[in-house]
Amino acid sequence: MKINKVVVLGAGLMGNQIAIQIAKSGFQTVCYSRREETVEKASAFASGWFEKAVAKEKITAEEAKVAMENLTFTTDLTQACTNADFVLETVADVLETKRKILAEVAKIAPDHAIYASNSSYIVSSRFCDVLKDPAKICNMHFFNPALVMKIVEVVKGEHTSEDTLNAVYEFTKAIGKDPVLVHQEIYGFVVNRIFSALTREACYLLDMGIASIEDIDKAVKGGLGHPMGPLELLDMTGIDLEYNVYMEKFKMTKMPEDRPSACLTERYARGEYGRKNGKGFYDYKR
Repeated sequence: MKINKVVVLGAGLMGNQIAIQIAKSGFQTVCYSRREETVEKASAFASGWFEKAVAKEKITAEEAKVAMENLTFTTDLTQACTNADFVLETVADVLETKRKILAEVAKIAPDHAIYASNSSYIVSSRFCDVLKDPAKICNMHFFNPALVMKIVEVVKGEHTSEDTLNAVYEFTKAIGKDPVLVHQEIYGFVVNRIFSALTREACYLLDMGIASIEDIDKAVKGGLGHPMGPLELLDMTGIDLEYNVYMEKFKMTKMPEDRPSACLTERYARGEYGRKNGKGFYDYKR
């Protein structure tokens, strides 16, 4: 199908960058948040990003002008979703949050619209039933920072039609990303299954007092050749995101080993989410 208008649900760190990427790839893009302050912050970030990109000669002034004309921000869900061809949700990785927003959108968006979820872990089969046609949704998982990272995981659920999968796969390429096709649903997909195994062990080592934050990261960077240590990476992706991911899995399995680690829980409780608010495993306010 021909995709003209794209709606990004969520104007936070990921949603905003994804919306910019889509708009600069030539698509009419609407980025929605229910909070006015989030929309204002996202709009200011987008303007600043395009200004810096022009200054660094990554894009021309004319390309920036066209992209910014393609991109709008709104708190009006009806305005955002009317005549939408593609709906991409980037809201919090909490199952009920996703179910609620998609159920609202399904009442507004046209029947031909395709849906995709940027969830890091939650497979689309857990919320596809809120749509009129479950065949029209799959996972489309970007990585942070979305304007830089090329890989996007495209995940097929049993409910996902081949037409939907192909449309999302081709759209991923059309916005300048490199799709990784995951042929069946599995918790965490490919990258985050590997990432979670690494970060879980890093958190265990920290909780048990085996090594310090700095030494755990230094060991992984120096011994495994990773550009960032696992705790540094959690600060970048967001401790709140990781905490919510573990809590969602724990709610599903009820297994004690699936609860978030002590070092994650403590920082989440203190509101120390990482780079986004200045402190996580490391202090960025210094």
